[in-house]
Amino acid sequence: MTSELLDPVLLQTDFPELELWASGKVRDIYRVDNDRLIFVATDRISAFDYVLATGIPHKGKVLTQLSVFWFEFLSDIVDNHMITAKVEDYPANLQQHTAELRGRSMLVMRADMVPIECVVRGYISGSAWKEYRETGSVCGIKLPAGLKESEQLPEPIFTPATKAPSGHDENISFAEMVKRTGPELGSELRDLSLKVYRKAATYAADRGIIIADTKFEFGRTAKGLVLADEVLTPDSSRFWPADHYRPGQAQESFDKQYVRDYLEQIRWNKQPPAPALPPEVAQGTSDKYVEAYRRLSGRELQV
Repeated sequence: MTSELLDPVLLQTDFPELELWASGKVRDIYRVDNDRLIFVATDRISAFDYVLATGIPHKGKVLTQLSVFWFEFLSDIVDNHMITAKVEDYPANLQQHTAELRGRSMLVMRADMVPIECVVRGYISGSAWKEYRETGSVCGIKLPAGLKESEQLPEPIFTPATKAPSGHDENISFAEMVKRTGPELGSELRDLSLKVYRKAATYAADRGIIIADTKFEFGRTAKGLVLADEVLTPDSSRFWPADHYRPGQAQESFDKQYVRDYLEQIRWNKQPPAPALPPEVAQGTSDKYVEAYRRLSGRELQV
């Protein structure tokens, strides 16, 4: 996708008719009524815990449309909080914002969120690789000796983390998670997360993408326990091109590693203000996100 075809970057949202419920590094959430929210994925991008001055064209649309794809694909395993992503079915007072909302928003059921990141790892990378080198374990799970960076694990492992309002989430053991959730909910979240990961990873592998790890969020609605927020996107997962996979080193990725590499190259001190990105870095990152969407969904991105 060439830069001429990219839409203007949406970094901020403004819908005066609605109450801004929450605003994160990427998403703005608006309250429709007591039971429904609008999730809007912007083109903001964060790295090293800071939102950068430059957005990534189409990023919010990839996050939303890929989440919609996965919510539908995984619905036989677990229900989700999405009501619709069709703007024409949104409340009447939002129809005037169709251009801003189309393709990058979802109308969802408000959920009582579980304050745990449900992380599943099929390969050892990132913080898990660092912890393994130091202790031989990840989140209290003893792993075989002699694993190489990015190597596939004998079986996917569930490695929960606490949800931090800002900064990095903190990895915890399953035993610690159970103290917070109770044994019944903890076991249900673990089993669901592993089941969802296995189905998605098998599907992605047939399309040339390795899902190295990912994180899920769950909440409770009138339906019961549901999958919520985003699911299996380049922001919440490590997607690796299978044809370039080489264990024993860091991997090429369909996520914001391109941005992180640039920031390391310019020796940014990881303190505010966060720098802007050159057009070619923003463009290259956008291309990776869109390619991941195309490969996984088999669809063209709705722009």
